[in-house]
Amino acid sequence: VVFGIKSAIVPLHFWLPDSYPNAPAPVTALFAGLLTKVGIYALVRTQTLIFPQGGTWTLMLWLATGTMVVGVLGALAQNDLNRLLSFLLVSHIGFMLFGLAVFDVAGIAGTVLYVVHHITVQATLFLVSGLITRRTGTVAIDQMGGLARTAPALAVLFAVPALTLAGIPPTSGFVAKLALLQAGAAAGVASAVVAGVVVATSLLTLYAMARVWVRVFWGEPRAPLPDLDPDDELEIGTMSTPRPMMAAAAALATVSVTIAVAAGPLSAVAGRAATDLVAREPYRTAVLGDGAQR
Repeated sequence: VVFGIKSAIVPLHFWLPDSYPNAPAPVTALFAGLLTKVGIYALVRTQTLIFPQGGTWTLMLWLATGTMVVGVLGALAQNDLNRLLSFLLVSHIGFMLFGLAVFDVAGIAGTVLYVVHHITVQATLFLVSGLITRRTGTVAIDQMGGLARTAPALAVLFAVPALTLAGIPPTSGFVAKLALLQAGAAAGVASAVVAGVVVATSLLTLYAMARVWVRVFWGEPRAPLPDLDPDDELEIGTMSTPRPMMAAAAALATVSVTIAVAAGPLSAVAGRAATDLVAREPYRTAVLGDGAQR
C-alpha cells in the first residue's frame, strides 16, 4: 500500500492530480520525472527479492489495467493542461506496473526501459507546460491557441515528448511499449489481454496529445496577459520565455531522442538488470556472503 501510494497506482493515485498542478513547473517536472519512479523501483526490488512468484501478480495485473484506464480517461476529461498531464502520468505508471506483473526477464526489462524513457518525457512535458502557461497566462486549454505561430520553439518542444509518450515509431516510447507488448503476449492469455489494454491506452494518449496540440498550438493566437511585475521572472502571461527552462526542456527532449537511437544497447542493459533482479541468489550472496547458499 505504501509503495502504491508513492507510485500513484489506482486507486491510491488521488493525491497526484491535485498536488502536481499546484507546484512551480521546474518542481513539478522534477517530481514527475523521479518521485513516482522511486515507488516503482521499490516495488520492483521488493517483489523480486522478497515475495515468491505467483503471490500477487494477478492482483498487480488488475491494478496495472485499472491504472492505465482510469488515468487516461481522467486525462481526456481535463481542460487544465497540468491536470491532464498529471492524469497521463498516472496512466503510464500502469505501463510500468504491467511489466512487473508479467514477472519474467522480458517483462521486468520492459519496465526498466519504460522507466528510463518516461523520466525524460514526463519531465519535458511539465517544463513545456510551464512555459506555455507563462506565455498564455492560463492553464485552461480552451483559452489558448495559435502558439505554433507565435512560439514555434514551444511547439517543437511539445511535439517531441507528446509523440514519444504516445509511442509513435521510432520514438523511445515505441521501443519501450514494444518490449512490454512482446513480454505480455508471451506470458499467457491474461497478460496478452492486458497488452491489448496497453495498445488502447496508447491510442487514447495520442488522442489526448492531439487534442492539446489542436487547441493550444493551432487556431487564432490569443494576446498574452500584461506582466503585473516586470521584475518577477515567475509572473505568467508575459511574452518573455525563461531561457533556462527552454534549455532544460530542449536537453531532455534530446535525451529522449538519444534513447530511441540507442535502443539496442539500452535494451541489452535492461535485460541484464532484469536477469539480476529475477535471479535472487546472486543478490543474496552479495549481501549475506557464501553462507546464504547453505
